[in-house]
Amino acid sequence: MTIGHATTRTVPARPADFSGVVRARDAALVDGTGRELLLRGVGLGNWLLPEGYMWGFGPGAESPREIEALVERLAGPSAAADFWGRFRDVFVAEADIARIAASGFDHVRLPINARVLQTADGEPIEAGYELIDRLLRWCRAHRLWVLLDLHGAPGGQTGTNIDDSPRGLPELFMDDRYRRNTLRLWRDLASRYAGDTTVLGYDLLNEPLPNEWQHTYRDDLVRLYRDLTAEIRAVDADHLIVYEGSHWATNWEIFTEVWDENSLLQFHKYWSAPDRPSIAAFLETRDRLGLPIYMGEGGENTADWLYTAHRLYEAHGIGWNFWPWKKLATPTSPASVRPPDGWDRVVASVSTAAPLLGRAAAGAVLDQLIEAMRLENCDWRPEIVAALTGESPASIPAWGFGFRGPGASYRAGGRSLDGLRADDTVTLRFDVPADDPGNPFRHPGGRTRTDGDGIVVDLEPGEWVEYELGETTDLRGVRVVGPDGRAAPVVCEPTARGVRVVATARATLARVVLGDADGSSTVDAP
Repeated sequence: MTIGHATTRTVPARPADFSGVVRARDAALVDGTGRELLLRGVGLGNWLLPEGYMWGFGPGAESPREIEALVERLAGPSAAADFWGRFRDVFVAEADIARIAASGFDHVRLPINARVLQTADGEPIEAGYELIDRLLRWCRAHRLWVLLDLHGAPGGQTGTNIDDSPRGLPELFMDDRYRRNTLRLWRDLASRYAGDTTVLGYDLLNEPLPNEWQHTYRDDLVRLYRDLTAEIRAVDADHLIVYEGSHWATNWEIFTEVWDENSLLQFHKYWSAPDRPSIAAFLETRDRLGLPIYMGEGGENTADWLYTAHRLYEAHGIGWNFWPWKKLATPTSPASVRPPDGWDRVVASVSTAAPLLGRAAAGAVLDQLIEAMRLENCDWRPEIVAALTGESPASIPAWGFGFRGPGASYRAGGRSLDGLRADDTVTLRFDVPADDPGNPFRHPGGRTRTDGDGIVVDLEPGEWVEYELGETTDLRGVRVVGPDGRAAPVVCEPTARGVRVVATARATLARVVLGDADGSSTVDAP
């Protein structure tokens, strides 16, 4: 069928404005001109803080210091040092920043390992700061903000591999030396970047105190946040301060009062239902404290989940940052590095007593990996960008209709699934039995499908659902199909936010198809 174009997008896309700092105002963010923002960004994971899973490694090479030890064991100290220098130059280069900007994003979140910027005695490392300075220059040229994220604090704030903690404990909260170094680090960062409007803000600690630690050191985290705020404000009165909840940034019980008027509260979201009940506690905190909120890390899932989750955030005025921009052999990031020949032997060497390659052979594989990491040599995944932004996705899941409630996003009188969109009255069900119906959105091991792929929408005649899409999406030829791939008995109507699908008879909807007939994406790399 032929229909017109949607005339407006839900969220106007625009490049960063550097005329002033980004500020919190009335539970939202505004740029230097006073325009309200709804952030869309990507995380530069693995660059200044390598994570083992992004390389295909398992236990034994998960933290940065473990990965560094592996590379040195394989290639030798001199070759290892050379590798890391080249890695810093290639894994995130100006080409990456240019592509991020061209893809419609407005900022990047930069995960930082304290060891890159600070010695064990707390002294600054100029070479590390120069890497950040270079990134800021690129981002300013391509009109992206940069959120500085302390992903690995001195001593470790999580006690897991993601913070490079030396002994697998959150020693930031156990040893005053690490606490002092963290205070010094943020004072140094704020002193250096005060007045730099390319910097979006200061993300004080990534995912502090997961699991049992969230209770053990709850009050210590609050005290540290207060002290870090004071350190920063002593040298920088203007930049946004970002606080994350404990337990992977999902537990917000510590946010009982406003610590700084110019602040932002951050949560993370993975492998869970993309629906309003799942973010209700965060919305309540925003309303109670009058502070803006931000989904600062989420991803590692199918394009269907990504599309639906990011429409959820935007419908509720929540800016977001996708994780991560690039990694090895991935179906779930925009840029996927092709592992070179012999990489499997590098991975296998993690768990062997002796390396499976000699130093010369290992060095050759690492050289090839560096070349493979250049953006121009990566596999580009346009379907991931399209899902995130809602711009011209090839197809979207029927259950990913809008989140603006009855009368705006749907008109239906059914019943949802337990644990998914329980506050909506659209009938959802599994067309095929689910392996894990309690959480159909788990996505281990980089799978391309989840149980969520089996969820369908049932509509009675006259009932409708709306799907939100960007202004560049061509709605001519849109098709709605059932689980058997055949056309569903519906009509499609363009709306200001996208397309409304109205049932003309009892209908089961599986997908809304906007790409080519074979389902392939029509989005080209920028």
